[in-house]
Amino acid sequence: MNNTVRRTGLTDQIKTHSQAVIITLYFAVYCVIGLSMVFRQPFGNPPDEYNRYLIPQFILEHGTLPEGFDEEIRIGGYGFSYAFQPILPYMAQGYAMRFVSLFTDSEENFLYTGRLTDFLFGLATAYFVMLLGQKWFADRRFSWLFSFLAVFLPQSIFVHTYVNTDSCCMLSIALMLYAFTRCLEDRFALPSCGLLSAGIVLCALSYYNAYGYILSCILLFFAYFLTLENRSIRFSSALFLKRGLFIGALVLLGIGWWFIRSYLLYDGDILGLRTRDACASLYALPEFHPATRVTWQSRGLSLWQMVTQSDFLELSVLSFIGIYGPMTIVTSQWVYRFYKLLFGAGLLLFLALPAGLLSSRTGIKAGSADGPAVLLRRPLYRVFCHLNLVFCILMPGVLSLYYSYTTDYQPQGRYLLPALLPLCLYTVTGLKKGLLLCRKPGEDRSGDRLLTGLCTALCTVIVMLLFLTVYGYAFPYYAQNPIAP
Repeated sequence: MNNTVRRTGLTDQIKTHSQAVIITLYFAVYCVIGLSMVFRQPFGNPPDEYNRYLIPQFILEHGTLPEGFDEEIRIGGYGFSYAFQPILPYMAQGYAMRFVSLFTDSEENFLYTGRLTDFLFGLATAYFVMLLGQKWFADRRFSWLFSFLAVFLPQSIFVHTYVNTDSCCMLSIALMLYAFTRCLEDRFALPSCGLLSAGIVLCALSYYNAYGYILSCILLFFAYFLTLENRSIRFSSALFLKRGLFIGALVLLGIGWWFIRSYLLYDGDILGLRTRDACASLYALPEFHPATRVTWQSRGLSLWQMVTQSDFLELSVLSFIGIYGPMTIVTSQWVYRFYKLLFGAGLLLFLALPAGLLSSRTGIKAGSADGPAVLLRRPLYRVFCHLNLVFCILMPGVLSLYYSYTTDYQPQGRYLLPALLPLCLYTVTGLKKGLLLCRKPGEDRSGDRLLTGLCTALCTVIVMLLFLTVYGYAFPYYAQNPIAP
């Protein structure tokens, strides 16, 4: 008995030590790559950084928030500014730059401060992705595979290294998904509801393209309190009202000021989009004017023709994996092939293999498998959760199609990044099914070690390909092109 206890204690110590090593490696890789990119990229080389930087620069100089019409921040040629849309990330960058201005007047240091703000958003994203992986996957090997895949995708880490709103958006998505998962586990306890509110606020004040997650949170929250008992629908109105009012009050406190401000400034246009278009109509050059700009739609061509007769799909997929700079710095073809194969195989296995495979191959009882136990007890709600996640995957793609077709936006992977976390969930779940298919039920530790080795190998390849992209392709480009285009 004593020997068994000692062996168990030793095993637990080894697992704890291994987890500590992996956590250290995980954050070390993020910090090394992230800081390298923050300080190495020429100003304006990342996509549209020059125009985005105008807003935190305005805050630095004036100490106030700009209005969308302010000439200082209008984008040359296009005639509008990014200040019509939510600017919480730019506010964080601008006021951080004002703080730094107490100690230095270096323009270079101000730029690095703005970029480091997004780097910290990314660091927080990596943290919540790690926690989310632990919630979604009971097996730590696959939770780490999920985290490494989501955080170290070349394009994913890239958006945390320059001035933009995408970084805060990705943090908000990770926070919302983690908080809602916790809510399902603890029946919407107040701390989990507070985290969910924070995620919604960050999303609402950073990026319209990710608003699908807010809608999904609302739908899933409402559906949680609906239960089917004896062929009749029951609604738990008391807890719904308590938690709904709590979350709603926090969200309104967090975002209400911005939309009230937009309502007052832009004649009732709380989203600012209509006024932004009006501003472009006033100040845009003829070739960029909304009424005369040449687009697929204005040429009378169909959406299908755009998809089939242009590089829309290819460019969207490649830049989702990783294209740096102003869509000019590509990485090795093997990087693209690896991720196409990984995502493709994972999604195919997820769809092709039965859901019960995981339980039958691991011996995990219902209620302790991956994800919150409530989803196992409520199959209809589980299906509804999956439908919402699929919606969150599809919505960024639909918006990217719409903007490319109607406004001639260049297809860029960063527009699709809001889909990354649920996409990684289904990819890793599919890979888990496929790997466990090769393992016989009740197999000894040799099969377990093989599984560990395969997951470790995939995580290692992901990190190696990221280093190859940054140091083998991006940095040599920066050395040859030190001045931003």
